[in-house]
Amino acid sequence: MTSIAYSPGLHKLVTLQVDDTCKLTDSKAFVDFTRNLLDQFGLEQVGIVVHDFDNRSFTIAVCLKESHICVHTWPEFGQLTLDVYLCNYLQDNSKKVKAVMAAYIDFFGATVLKDFEIDR
Repeated sequence: MTSIAYSPGLHKLVTLQVDDTCKLTDSKAFVDFTRNLLDQFGLEQVGIVVHDFDNRSFTIAVCLKESHICVHTWPEFGQLTLDVYLCNYLQDNSKKVKAVMAAYIDFFGATVLKDFEIDR
């Protein structure tokens, strides 16, 4: 029996340090930026959940036809965690995952504290 090599996709997870903590409390700016990224990279949103906490931090999960983007912010520590996962169902999206993550790092003006890549 011959096995066909298949990678379901790349999952990139980062922890970022952000000096401009206003970006860690502005969920609307994150959502607007994300919508622009989705258009830029031809990704399709199928759902979104936004939760703003009392301290103005936020958690957002964007469900994509291709998988998901999730963020959790901690303005009191100047940090956030972010993960981007795109499936490879019709094409290899690994470069797209890396480009989307790089765009978010630029958006936040962030320093990368932890960076993990998981080939699913």
